[in-house]
Amino acid sequence: MKNVIVTTTINPPTRAVRLFDNLPDWTLVAIGDLKTPKDYRLERGLYMGPEDQAKYDPALSEAIGWNCIQRRNFGLLLAHEMKADLVAVVDDDNLPLEGWGQDLIVGREQRVSFYDTSAPAFDPVGATNYPHLWHRGFPLQLLKRRDYSRKTSATIVADIQADFWNGDPDVDAICRMEHAPECNFNPRAFPLASNKPAPFNSQNTFLSAKVLPHYFLFPHVGRMDDIWAAYYVQALGFKVVFNRASVYQERNVHDLIHDMRQEYAGYEHNLNLINDLSRDPRSILSYLPGRSAWAFELYRRHFTLA
Repeated sequence: MKNVIVTTTINPPTRAVRLFDNLPDWTLVAIGDLKTPKDYRLERGLYMGPEDQAKYDPALSEAIGWNCIQRRNFGLLLAHEMKADLVAVVDDDNLPLEGWGQDLIVGREQRVSFYDTSAPAFDPVGATNYPHLWHRGFPLQLLKRRDYSRKTSATIVADIQADFWNGDPDVDAICRMEHAPECNFNPRAFPLASNKPAPFNSQNTFLSAKVLPHYFLFPHVGRMDDIWAAYYVQALGFKVVFNRASVYQERNVHDLIHDMRQEYAGYEHNLNLINDLSRDPRSILSYLPGRSAWAFELYRRHFTLA
């Protein structure tokens, strides 16, 4: 079984990257950007620099643009080319905890805590020991409608395993400014899933190979790139299970006001997007700027031509 880790970085190899690079049974692919040090090197893994990306697909490189985390899409394409069976997408500040990548449930039957909700979307963070927090990308209009009372047990075969993160969790800028959370998620809350789509991110997330042709980190939509990708693949029928924290998030320095501006498209559109996707997954295109939709089409060609 071929397992590939994909990350993006503008930093010299971080402690997290070094740890991922030394994991047995995994191959790390790091995708650089214009700000990445020219002498970037990995001990075992593969580094794809800006020139390599521009040669790999010049049109896609132009459509995505530079100095953005969506360069990570080139790592997904490289993992596909490597015939990866499982792809883990991580950030360079996600420190893997002991046992990372060993508690894998993608592609096999798993008993989970299953939450039935009448709301259009499900917030996985609120189902944990931090009920006052919410996942980045969860529609703010639904915060008061979160209801975890209808909890049962169910067997799920997951296409996507979204592991949580101790330390600084993936909440939106409003939640972070209000609560400044430092989390230690109770593992007894996991694994969990729901009958409704849920936001999941592109850090510490495991993807089955069959998800890759459809999982695209949309450029030019700010910090909704991975959130809209998550809602889109779930609208196509792919199933996600959230599992216990397997990294410690030493979050890079962020300007929270800038983050909030980058999240505005989600504050405004996420609820409508979720409702539209439930009727027709192709409606994602109506929410994308033209350049983003063009990039998505160029990305998908790598799979249709394979």
